[in-house]
Amino acid sequence: MNRVSLYKCDDYEYAKVKECVRKAFDDFGGIKNFVKDGERVVVKPNLVMRKSPDSAATTHPAVVRAVAELVKEAGGTAVIAESPGGPFNEMLLKSIYRGCGMDEAARLSEAELSFNTETEEVPFSKGLLLKRISVVSEILKADKVISVCKLKTHGMVKMTCAVKNMFGAIPGTMKAEYHLNRSNITDFANALIDICLLVKPAFTVVDAVECMEGNGPTGGNPRHVGLIAASDDPFTLDIAMAGVINIAPKDIPVCAESVKRGLCPSNAGDIEFIGGRLLDFAVRDFAVPKTKPINVTEKMPKAMYRFVNDILQPHPQFDHNKCVGCGRCAQNCPPNAITMENGSPELDRKKCIRCFCCQELCPAVAVDIKRPPLYRIISSL
Repeated sequence: MNRVSLYKCDDYEYAKVKECVRKAFDDFGGIKNFVKDGERVVVKPNLVMRKSPDSAATTHPAVVRAVAELVKEAGGTAVIAESPGGPFNEMLLKSIYRGCGMDEAARLSEAELSFNTETEEVPFSKGLLLKRISVVSEILKADKVISVCKLKTHGMVKMTCAVKNMFGAIPGTMKAEYHLNRSNITDFANALIDICLLVKPAFTVVDAVECMEGNGPTGGNPRHVGLIAASDDPFTLDIAMAGVINIAPKDIPVCAESVKRGLCPSNAGDIEFIGGRLLDFAVRDFAVPKTKPINVTEKMPKAMYRFVNDILQPHPQFDHNKCVGCGRCAQNCPPNAITMENGSPELDRKKCIRCFCCQELCPAVAVDIKRPPLYRIISSL
């Protein structure tokens, strides 16, 4: 319990990557401890949108290939499956798989690429917030799920890694509904935890060779860390990765709520590290989003609530010089707070729930998060 493997991996040279991934599995009894002969195993990367592997926004194909090959060596059938943001259809999946290098990873490892766009709503009595969850069918019918996530910053939830990667089990545009119905950051964090508990990945590998810092999860900058990390417990793994990017777990909503629910230790000091020391990989000046939930009570008079909320809360801001007018921000805005006016996005701040899906899915990196001066003062306290 509460064990995490850490292995130095300075680049994506394939033999090196596979050796690190193999060692990580060996630390937990070997790949055959997780994959039995004849099992169908979903290998679940983070493919938030079509991005080149060099952007550090998606899981690198070398890491996905390594996991898929090890699954095959154990006698299983590897199926690379993901549900990115936006419409969940075969045409979009083909584009994203090709753009993110997954078609090549599948070809080299002899894994299947899933184009199954069927979904199923399943009951989940153990959920704290979610008692029924809509899930991609390919994931539900798998014998095992192995998560292959990317370590990145995130404008809304501060960090995306092991637990957040399971949000990809929710079909495309349905993600917007989950955001809209749980706009409170604590509720959304608990929804992510419920989804992870339902999918229950057997093992999680973190691609932290090249991470993303700053304006993540898609518009930030690559930051070299040189790490392959892994664990059989995604909640403990997130606590460890918080230490890598130098954020206190209490400041990451998913980590904070996981600790409250007794799913993991509260700090990295209670984790057994194998292969390497956390201090050897920690990046003290990792650039993280300057976001922090500001509690504004809706019990105050409505006009006052709107005024205080407006001057306190961060909100998306569009760079119209960079914008290409594709409309993805408007199409994927859960509360329909964004409209396209003369080919440019316009925001209705009264409707905005600060999920920052517009920032996450913008292919032109034309969305920034504006933080009012008073917000910056309060969030620094």
